[in-house]
Amino acid sequence: VQLQESGPGLVQPSQSLSLTCTVSGASIASHYDYWAWIRQPPGKGLEFMGAISYSGNPDYSSSLKSRTSISRDTSVNQFILELKSVTPEDTGVYYCARYRSNYYSIDYWGQGTQVTVSS
Repeated sequence: VQLQESGPGLVQPSQSLSLTCTVSGASIASHYDYWAWIRQPPGKGLEFMGAISYSGNPDYSSSLKSRTSISRDTSVNQFILELKSVTPEDTGVYYCARYRSNYYSIDYWGQGTQVTVSS
């Protein structure tokens, strides 16, 4: 299974950020799998942002819920993160990952993509 993030590396403050995760080797519609977005600000730990289930239902971190949207396109096996009204505090490395609910663990990660919010 491979996951690959793609999107702009630089976003201006107050704009929206959109990242795509392309999955190969597994279907994002497979039962019991959840597809997550996780980020790491510089010098800080990992932060769960949200996930979309195998049936297409999204779930979000309470702290980011008002600004975050996760959707998917099963025809191309991709899921997409949108983060609105970004600030410099949204700078960091963004990862997509697979969470297997029947094993209660993340087993595959993308390599991560650096996003910098700056004017």
